[in-house]
Amino acid sequence: MYWRRAKANVVVASVDDKLEIVASRKGWLVADTSLHEAAKSSYDLIVLPGGLGGAQAFANSEKLVNMLKQSETNRPYGAICASPALVLEPHGLLKGKKATAFPAMCEKLSDKSEIENRVVVDGNLITSRGPGTSMEFALAIVEKFFGREKAVELAKTMLFKHT
Repeated sequence: MYWRRAKANVVVASVDDKLEIVASRKGWLVADTSLHEAAKSSYDLIVLPGGLGGAQAFANSEKLVNMLKQSETNRPYGAICASPALVLEPHGLLKGKKATAFPAMCEKLSDKSEIENRVVVDGNLITSRGPGTSMEFALAIVEKFFGREKAVELAKTMLFKHT
């Protein structure tokens, strides 16, 4: 994970009770903890991964939505792929913000002015389009927290050209 390479303390939480997660393309992930447990702490950033099933589960999680609403006022938050359109938009978390999402989901965004951009940073919100933009998304988050120099350094170690 890019953020761990940047020396960030990362907690992966599952919105379900089980820690084993089947991703949209049938890949298995193991979360560090449940959202129920994770919600007992505060975080500098909450980022939602993409995938249709995951985004729908996130949108239906009242606990996660409440964490995002508490976070959006003063802390960075982000989402990639389907999550900006299916989670952030319907819960009012894009109000007054520019964002992007997976191309098939962009019609659900109320402000479509930035949808063609691979990554959009608007204040404390960071969004991105999908799997092919995930490296740029991760580096935008690293840059937000650790500065441009750290993002460029990390990109070099991963053989990625960060512009």
